[in-house]
Amino acid sequence: MRLTTLAAVVLFIVCVAGAALAQEPDMVKRSVIKNAHSIHIAKTPHDLSNGQAHSRFGLSGINSIPNFNDHYFVNGFDGSGNPNNHWYTNTVGNPPQMGRTTTIGAPIQPVNVELDDANGNLRFVAGNPLVSTVTQFVDPLLGSPMFANAAYGSSPKPTQFFDAIMRAEYFKQAKPDWHTLLAPQVLPAVTLKISQPATCPSGPNFAGCNYVFALNDDGTCCAFILLNDPAFENGLFNAIVNDIGSGGITTKDISTFLFPNTFLFLGDVTQCCVLGFHSYVFDPTVQPVPVWVFNYSSWISPGVFSSFSDVTAASHEIAEIFDDPFVVSDGVHNLTPWWLSPNGNCQDDLEVGDVIEGLPNATFAITLNGFTYHPQNVALQQWFKFETPSDALGGAYSYPDTTVLTAPSAPQNPGCAP
Repeated sequence: MRLTTLAAVVLFIVCVAGAALAQEPDMVKRSVIKNAHSIHIAKTPHDLSNGQAHSRFGLSGINSIPNFNDHYFVNGFDGSGNPNNHWYTNTVGNPPQMGRTTTIGAPIQPVNVELDDANGNLRFVAGNPLVSTVTQFVDPLLGSPMFANAAYGSSPKPTQFFDAIMRAEYFKQAKPDWHTLLAPQVLPAVTLKISQPATCPSGPNFAGCNYVFALNDDGTCCAFILLNDPAFENGLFNAIVNDIGSGGITTKDISTFLFPNTFLFLGDVTQCCVLGFHSYVFDPTVQPVPVWVFNYSSWISPGVFSSFSDVTAASHEIAEIFDDPFVVSDGVHNLTPWWLSPNGNCQDDLEVGDVIEGLPNATFAITLNGFTYHPQNVALQQWFKFETPSDALGGAYSYPDTTVLTAPSAPQNPGCAP
């Protein structure tokens, strides 16, 4: 089986140059990433077969999660800078006009992280193994608004976070009984082993290292781990292939690969940190092409960052999957007019989390089962469409907190040029 991966990546970047070293040369202080700010970077997508504007069954030629197409008209510029006024969307689930509930499988793959030496042997610091486990975060994730029901103004009965967003977004079109829900299933935990090159560290910013780490206050592993993206992606890809081979994840699922306070850097730690991304793998040798949609997300313990925690990353990525499951792979669906977000992101895709990430009111506190969660607010499609007024619930442009965005995006020139 030949699999290819596509990615839409969200980066949370902070400079950690000059971090004080402790007992180990690749060990950093816990404070070095606390005040991260956010910047978006997207990897180049590849082609996928094209569907029609009003296809009930979404993109043609693929075997994947339920999805449907729609379109809208507004003046703007496409990715090549050409004027365009006809835009196409592709969304998870079944059309809101159909009503009824669509339930999508949502496997959760817990991934522990083991830090090894250059010979592939498990490392120890002060007698403690450098193994960070994620299993203690699985139950809190299951009890979060992502999978547990809570009350929202968009639904007459308690529902899941993503369903509430979709019902607000499609408020005018949806039948009262229309819902799109996730059915989680926890897979047996696996371990990602990362070896450190013998040349690490190289220079002051850990260039050439596969990882750096910070210990907990009691000396155990780890308050957080920073992994170099290429080393991480190799391990993640192998885990995805193994889950496909075992039947743990299928083309009908939205799969989550959950990591424990494990963030990514690109080349050196001045380009850090990625908290999550959503993507898919596919096998082009089979027709229709099987497509497995997934996200990598890190659980974020309180205090690691100053402005986001627990399910912020996972909620961001899955919300984006709902509105952009195939990351503009065909260069048509979910390509949008250029937009400039309040946090300075300039993009031309329907990435609803990127609009709000990093803002002071980016998260929405919800208390469930005695725990206060912080899923991220997201922009609604109406914000991208320049709709005035918005036909979303209550004329909203963001949800669940409708005060984050109070007006649509302003039209932009290509690349947000003046």
